[in-house]
Amino acid sequence: VLRPPPPPDGLDLSTGGPDRRLLPPVAPHLAALAARADTPTGYARAAVLPALADAARERLTADGVPATALTLTAGALDGIERLLTAHLRPGDPVGVEDPGWPNLLDLVAALGLRPMAVPVDDDGPTETGVRAALAAGIRALIVTSRAQNPTGAAVSAARAGALRTLLAGHPHLLLIEDDHAAELAAVPLHPLVGVTPTWAFVRSTSKPFGPDLRLAVLSGDEATVGRVAGRMRLGTGWISTVLQELVLRLWQDRATTDLLDRARTDYDGRRQALLAAFAGYGITGHGRTGINVWVPVPDETRAVTSLRDAGYAVSPGVLHRLDAPPGIRITVSRLDPPGIAPLAAAVARAVGPAIPDTFKM
Repeated sequence: VLRPPPPPDGLDLSTGGPDRRLLPPVAPHLAALAARADTPTGYARAAVLPALADAARERLTADGVPATALTLTAGALDGIERLLTAHLRPGDPVGVEDPGWPNLLDLVAALGLRPMAVPVDDDGPTETGVRAALAAGIRALIVTSRAQNPTGAAVSAARAGALRTLLAGHPHLLLIEDDHAAELAAVPLHPLVGVTPTWAFVRSTSKPFGPDLRLAVLSGDEATVGRVAGRMRLGTGWISTVLQELVLRLWQDRATTDLLDRARTDYDGRRQALLAAFAGYGITGHGRTGINVWVPVPDETRAVTSLRDAGYAVSPGVLHRLDAPPGIRITVSRLDPPGIAPLAAAVARAVGPAIPDTFKM
């Protein structure tokens, strides 16, 4: 199933990507790198740059994530794929959030793994859902820390405590935590990783710094990180040291940090304003964090078609869900404040009267 094309001259709110206007400029940093007189890196020297590793460890440790062993991958999905292929075999069951990230659902299917739906509410994967998936024999569990796609869920402190207690009793489980929003998340991180012997935490640079920066930091237990790094050496080899140095410069740049603060505030304002506008029509939306809002609807086809006729493209829930009830995902990154009220009115027409809150399972 593919996302429907956006209407001609309409507003595309279906992509799930960041606002390009809020991405930090990279040209000055690239120019500074180009002006260096260093000798280009060769095969023998290619690795994770020590300065980048030190900075990554500092950032992860500040969020409570163990970071003794780490490596780099070409984005979050690349890291997750390498983790799954290093530990699992076709046919193995994997716990995935429902509704969840379409690219991840497609990856699980492409690897021949069996997705096991874990319901999500505003505080992350539900304890009941995780317990059921564990009882069904999942070999791995993939959890989004914050800004969950498509619901905006974020693992709360209470939910993290309950899940850590539950997961501690399953020492053979591979626990993967995806913090793709990173600096754009306006809520504290409550990590789960480290509670099982085999684990990994993946933090991408794509959402905060730009989708073209194909770099993610992957920390984990020593054996898991070693497997990922070893397998990478047999293929792509390493993440470009030029890209590594660019990311390091962005991390260290005060102007970039200020822009990320602005982006985080901007996204939160757009998302919260849209949810408030929905509430005025008796419509329940979900989006604690991130750039997406999830709206339960009685009929996805009717909602998507009606909104397209009104000049809006949204993502149909069928792309995101396994067993979860119908819904639509609206990305707020291209939604400027003057457009919030007209969009809310169009959604109200598309979904009809007040919708029961079917998001929580």
